Amino acid sequence: MKRTPLLFRTLPGFLLSLAVAGSAMLLEQAEIILTGSAWIESLVLAILAGTVLRTLWKPPATFESGLHFSAHTLLEAAVALMGAAVSIEMVLKAGPALVVGIVATVGIAIGTGILLGRAFGLPAKMAVLIACGNAICGNSAIAAVAVAIDADSDEAATAVAFTAVLGILVVLCLPLVAHNLHLTQTAGGVLAGLTVYAVPQVLAAAGPMGATAVQIGTLVKLVRVLMLGPVVAVSSMIYARQTPFRNSTKPSFSLNKFLPPFILVFMGLMAARSLDLVPHALLGPLHTMSGLLTLVAMAALGLGVDLRSVLAAGPRVVAVVTLSLGVLGGVALVVARLCCQV
Repeated sequence: MKRTPLLFRTLPGFLLSLAVAGSAMLLEQAEIILTGSAWIESLVLAILAGTVLRTLWKPPATFESGLHFSAHTLLEAAVALMGAAVSIEMVLKAGPALVVGIVATVGIAIGTGILLGRAFGLPAKMAVLIACGNAICGNSAIAAVAVAIDADSDEAATAVAFTAVLGILVVLCLPLVAHNLHLTQTAGGVLAGLTVYAVPQVLAAAGPMGATAVQIGTLVKLVRVLMLGPVVAVSSMIYARQTPFRNSTKPSFSLNKFLPPFILVFMGLMAARSLDLVPHALLGPLHTMSGLLTLVAMAALGLGVDLRSVLAAGPRVVAVVTLSLGVLGGVALVVARLCCQV
């Protein structure tokens, strides 16, 4: 029997993922036309649309190869390209005290989030995904860490869906919190940058506080995103060290095993950006390509999830995400007060 070429095995699932991703983009545009802004990002819409479709219809086996390619290989490529968007210069601009505060906030949020997830009986990988998503940058962090620890589609999709919903509530409530606590624009910007998931959401949350809050919030958020590289690398190393023992095989060192190629590319592009070796004309296209690849990957992740299994874990996940956000907000407020004059 003649074996089907890889391209033809991959094409059905890839095209399905692409179609779902395209529908998510259209839904986001409709949202903007109807409400004036995209309250639910296309990344979240893609995974939700894919999940709904998968719950109503199970794709035949011919789609499996393409869905796996889209959810894993494309996602790894997207994460690798993210490296071109960050540089060491961002850290230097923030100042040492604030950088220490950002690192401490991310570290405490991740540690506490994992402990809460395990305390509520969530699977270890899902607890890690939720903790990293809350602590760093929501969807992108969950997607990147999911690749590093080889998380299941159900775990990644559940983490994205629930953190995204509560993340929107943070954007809506943050200006009111800052006003009631009488925070300065600088402190309010730091609070927004440390708690809100996406850069566009930081602009929405800090906007009512003033231009200074927007500028500080964006800077803090970008430095916080820089934590994604080290966190993904460490997660990958820990997972790689644990895997041999679960399989009862002798551990052996391999750079590719501890630092997958996409992480090495991420770090290489980050170093190149820091040294100004990446042409500025390429920064926009690289960012766009990373976003599009992530969107298709999110759609593929959704197409691997049966909504019934996600809803079964709903109450526990909501509790963990809510409590984790509470811890993140509390630590962020302390950092904002210590680093800024309020």
